[in-house]
Amino acid sequence: MIKILPLVILLLASLPALAAGIKDSPHAIKTLEIYKTIIEIPTVAGRGKVPQMATYLANEFRKVGFKDEDIQIIPKGETVGMIVRYQGDGSVKRPILLLGHMDVVEALDKDWERPPFKLIQDDNYFYGRGTIDNKLGITMLSSTFIRLKKEGFVPNRDIFLVFSGDEETGMLTTKMLANERPELANAEYALNSDAGGGDLDKTGKAIAYLVQAAEKTYVSFELTLRNKGGHSSRPRTDNAIYELSTALLNVRDYHFPVMWSDMTREFFKVSGTQLGGELGEAMTAFAIDPTNKKASDRLETESSYVGTTRTTCVTTMLTAGHAENALPQSATATVNCRIFPGVSVENVKQTLQTVVNNNAIEFVTLDSPVESPISELRTDVMAAIKKSVHARYPNVQIIAYMESGGTDGMHFRKAGIPTWALSSVFMDPDEMFAHGLNERLPIKAFYEGLDHWTIILKELTGN
Repeated sequence: MIKILPLVILLLASLPALAAGIKDSPHAIKTLEIYKTIIEIPTVAGRGKVPQMATYLANEFRKVGFKDEDIQIIPKGETVGMIVRYQGDGSVKRPILLLGHMDVVEALDKDWERPPFKLIQDDNYFYGRGTIDNKLGITMLSSTFIRLKKEGFVPNRDIFLVFSGDEETGMLTTKMLANERPELANAEYALNSDAGGGDLDKTGKAIAYLVQAAEKTYVSFELTLRNKGGHSSRPRTDNAIYELSTALLNVRDYHFPVMWSDMTREFFKVSGTQLGGELGEAMTAFAIDPTNKKASDRLETESSYVGTTRTTCVTTMLTAGHAENALPQSATATVNCRIFPGVSVENVKQTLQTVVNNNAIEFVTLDSPVESPISELRTDVMAAIKKSVHARYPNVQIIAYMESGGTDGMHFRKAGIPTWALSSVFMDPDEMFAHGLNERLPIKAFYEGLDHWTIILKELTGN
């Protein structure tokens, strides 16, 4: 605390004017302190740092009165899962879960403009790995628990923080938390901090607030082509690398059929009206008629929206050859797919096998893909979200959507716990650099979201 607090105060002192009214509140100071501390712990796979982050958070909870028996750190290999129970008033109401993940994607110093595991700010942004995905969510949920405990708030049911430690890799802690913990199994529903949130246009106008109610199935396939190889001085046309490359170009050029649901059409209807312009017109046209090829082709060019219109598959990794002076005896590629709900993994695999047009290519499905259902919206949850969101943006529409990526929520949905994701952030979706270089969060979004979870939890669990 002694070493951290002066740095936090220094950050606060240089904030833009928009935060002047709230930057000095105890809640703001504690939230920024947590944010800075956990971003500067490199919780990436292989470094074994997630337990350090969980231990830090556990100590912060103990300081405000959470009992040891209500804080669990559960080892799983080099990482951990974490459960924190906020005890309710003893009523028989089923608990609710609040989800987030402590791990982040690797980031290399040599690639970034700033050190990735140090919280740095300029006039407009906080920079660092995890500033969005998902240490912001962990920070906001943790500081809200601390704030409510200090206030003496007693919820009308138990609330559990459920933090996974390997969402970005194997999700082993996620599966454990969703399927093996009896204290969580009876939850009425879960709220996820790792998706959803508000979209702003280039002028800062709020377009819509999105509640994630479904997500695509995440699956990767390994495609391998084998060859007897030989000496590189005697090249042949049946080269494993060339043949696999041709197959991968076929994958690149293939477009899965356009798909839609009532939820995705409503998403484009609202977003198109708010956004306007050429892209907004394409959204509106798609909402009216999803078979409109001109509209779907336009949406496919947008990285933020292509996944909402169809299944997507893309090559992400390559391994080939064994020596520079030898013909390759094998070449392997990883193709990652995000599958539209209702389409099976096997169906996509068969499609890819047809597309590559080479029977010699071996297909292996990696891990165990999770096909999860849509979580139908609840009136009470949506009302709580509306109260929080409209406190900041009174006229913005709140709509459900399908996530193109994958989150811990899929495992809780599959386990029978309805799950919705509702981040505290409003930002331009084109500024979403999660998993990429120079990840950043608008400072304005950080401070505007400080009350988000407090409002929602008081609405849902207040007496």
